[in-house]
Formats: sequence, C-alpha cells, structure tokens
Amino acid sequence: MILRRKLIIALVVVLTTSVGIAPSNSFQRNTLPASFMKFAKSKVLSHAGIVLIDPLTDETLFADAPDATRAPASVLKLLSMTTAIRALGPEKTFTTGIYESLDPSSENTFVMAGQGDPWLSVSPTSSKKYHRAFAPNLINAALKKNPAMRQINIEYNGVYGKDFEALQKFYGKKLRINATPISSVESLTAVKGQEIAQVVSPPLKEISDFTLLWSDNVLADRLARIAAKEMGFTTDASGIQSAFEKTLADLGVNFAGLEIKDGNGLSKENRISARTIAELLVKVHTNPSLQAIYEGLPLAGMTGTLKNRFVKDAPNAVGLIKAKTGWINTTVSLAGYVNIGETQYVFAVIADKIKPTERTRQATREVIDKMLATIAKPKPSV
Repeated sequence: MILRRKLIIALVVVLTTSVGIAPSNSFQRNTLPASFMKFAKSKVLSHAGIVLIDPLTDETLFADAPDATRAPASVLKLLSMTTAIRALGPEKTFTTGIYESLDPSSENTFVMAGQGDPWLSVSPTSSKKYHRAFAPNLINAALKKNPAMRQINIEYNGVYGKDFEALQKFYGKKLRINATPISSVESLTAVKGQEIAQVVSPPLKEISDFTLLWSDNVLADRLARIAAKEMGFTTDASGIQSAFEKTLADLGVNFAGLEIKDGNGLSKENRISARTIAELLVKVHTNPSLQAIYEGLPLAGMTGTLKNRFVKDAPNAVGLIKAKTGWINTTVSLAGYVNIGETQYVFAVIADKIKPTERTRQATREVIDKMLATIAKPKPSV
C-alpha cells in the first residue's frame, strides 16, 4: 500500500513538471515545464520581453514584460515585410528600363527609369540563383547602340544611387558611367525616348523570402519605404511609422508605444513590444495572403540565419522552429513559430538590455534556444 502511494505521488510529480499535451494537443497555462520557466527567468536574458501564444485560441500561455517597448533589432523586418506584402501584393514585380534620350545635343546619353526595384544586381551568380534583375543588361543594350563608347551618361529616375555605384565598380575602367538623377516625373517625360531594353525583378514574395531568410538590411529598409510611398505616406522614418501603424491597425494588432526610425531594425531608437510582434505573427499564421512571410522564415538548424542555431545547444529543436533572428549591440531577439506536436505556437523574445559583447549575445542566444527546446516536440508518429 505504501509502495503504491509512492508510485502515485511520483506519477503526479512527473505530470505536473512536464509538458502537458491535452488530447487536443493544446497547452494549459499551468503545464509549461519548469525548465521553460527557468530559462525564461535566466539572468542572462536581463528580464527580456517574452510571449508564448496559442494562435488557435489566442490564449497567452506565457508572458513576461510583454508590453514593454524595446529595441527589436531585425525581428522588425517581420513588420516591414508584412507592410510591403499588404501594400504591394505578393506578385508585385519591379521593372527598370533604359531609353534613348530625346535631347539630341547629349552625346552618349541615355535615360534609365524604374519603379524603385530594391533588388537590382550586378552579380551574374546572384541574378541566376535568385532571379534578380541583372542591371548590366541595360548598360550592355545601350553599348550596342555605340560599341565604341568608353563613357556613358545616364539620367535616371526610380533607380537607387547605390545601384549606380555598383554598376560603376562592375565596369571599372572599361566604361565610365556618369549618373545624374532626374528629380520629377515631368522632367523624366521630357527626356525619355524609345525604350531599348528592360529588366524585371522576381515577384515580391521571392524578395521577401530572401529578406527574411538572410535578414537583408538593405532590402528590408527599401521595401518599407516603397510600401510607405504606395500607401500615400512619405518615405522617411515618419512615413514608415505611419505605414506600420496602418498595417497593424488594419490587422487588429495593438501597437501601443511603437516608435520607428528605419525599416530594418538597425536603429537602437526603434521601439516595439514583444506582444505586438507575437500578435502580428498570429495574424500571419491565420491569413493566407501573408503566407510569404511564414515561408520566408529560417528553419532551426537548417536554413538561413538559423542554420547554425540549435544544432549544438538544443538539438532536439532542430527543424521544429521557424523564426526571424535579430541582434544589435545590446539586443538579441527571436520571434516565430515552435512546433509542439501537431500545433504551432507563436513566440517572441526581445532581450534588449544585455551587455554589448559577442560573448554575451551568444550566451543569450543559447538560453533562448534551450528555453524553446523545452517545449518543441515533433508530430506524433502514426
């Protein structure tokens, strides 16, 4: 009888300290493992903002300082890409063309006009692998008009100055490229003649995939500004702020305390709460039109910026977490989805008060990985 009582007590202890998967595969608030709580309260995280949500019920299963606004680092790209996809559509492409000049007095002068393609490339390898628009094709088409040219003048609108710098490096001493911006559409119309050639970007969903997978800062910031312009706002920080606020409001996500300085999360002055990020991910999870956001997220231990995460410190979670990484000097963040049996739960972690050393940042990543690994579970085998 005594032995039987001890066995019953032992069984109760095991059940109350392990992950409690109900028949519906849903967590209960009081069944998160003690190890999860331990890592969540770790001093290494310096009282991070943490949220864990069941997207099927909208129930918050765990929260610690979830509403404090913080410098989010690159998890802000989730909001940039969501805003871009909603404003422009996942199938949006960007066209850039080169044209003859209507000014007969301008020798070797051409006009380049675009739609602000954020992903023009001068790399043949990158263009082939990722379907990027290959900008030298435009210059080469102009050269066919006058193969003897050693200097070409380009007046442009809707193309980034940085992309011309890349073109100048690409051609080097073989061809001098002089680029002059055209300030208005009216001025562009006055000088743009017959089209010679054009290049087209891949659909926005592919650009978004790349941006999230590899945390591309240039792409994220450019797309945030393009989206703001499309929505009728300015393309500065104030315009991005307005675009983000409208996106979140339209999705029904609370954004109290939101402060935006860029579209990629690099500024230490950006502010957003872990709850806002998590609630956004819940909307992504349930909205088919935002599937590109989900698809672009790195997979733990396998792809993108998570390829080398979880492999050593939390191997049981490899392949079970899709999330956006982030870091700046005093912030390490991670937000996405964790597989727990047949259900995916939404989480967001923003640790923005850590010491600005790589050693501390790495320690923070490891604690976050181990915390999530305490609940990550594969689908039950049939």
